[in-house]
Amino acid sequence: MNRRILVVDDERNIVTAIAYNLKKEGFDVIAGYDGEQGLNLAMSEKPDLILLDIMMPKMDGYEVCRRIRKVSQTPIIMLTARAEEADKVMGLDLGADDYVTKPFGTRELMSRIKAQLRKTVPREGVKRDTKNTYAAADLVIDFNMQEIRRANGVTVPLTPREFELTKFLATQHNEVFTREQLLEKVWGYEYFGDVRTVDVTIRRLRSKLEEEPERPRYIMTKRGVGYYFNNTGKPEE
Repeated sequence: MNRRILVVDDERNIVTAIAYNLKKEGFDVIAGYDGEQGLNLAMSEKPDLILLDIMMPKMDGYEVCRRIRKVSQTPIIMLTARAEEADKVMGLDLGADDYVTKPFGTRELMSRIKAQLRKTVPREGVKRDTKNTYAAADLVIDFNMQEIRRANGVTVPLTPREFELTKFLATQHNEVFTREQLLEKVWGYEYFGDVRTVDVTIRRLRSKLEEEPERPRYIMTKRGVGYYFNNTGKPEE
């Protein structure tokens, strides 16, 4: 079955162009033309990825993203005509996985989409393999299921990008990585200096993984250098 992409943008010519190129790549496409319609389609159609414009009638993309994230971890790429860093950070803070600034090239957009979809796997028929997990204190990272569980079996609701970042750091044995290195290793392409993307994702991760995000036990900061994973799960003084 082809992967399904939901495109939500009030500019119909943009939706038409994106849909044309997605179909050429073998994707099925669902289209919405305002925020409310996009939200309804996201809930009812359960697409594999959502391309979401920010400035739309009835409900802006930020609000749509916020509502989707309450119930789903479907990858979201924001489409924005705004170049201001604060606008991009706000989208990431609300749970978006990536953003593309208009005008964008088809090759760039397809690269971003495929990078996100590589981080998601269909769960039907996937068998749990206890050998393909990584344990750190009271967390279990399950590579097959692409999820992180607590010792009590409760799954931590992470987006694909958040999972990949945690997985990467946790399997590097306390090695410290700069934000630029994490962009290259985890995001898979250059953000041309927009390293706040990493900071925002780390902040979201801590809010989900840590009991006290302001006093983290897992996702640690090496002041002046970058981030690393503390697999002992013990707060560092």
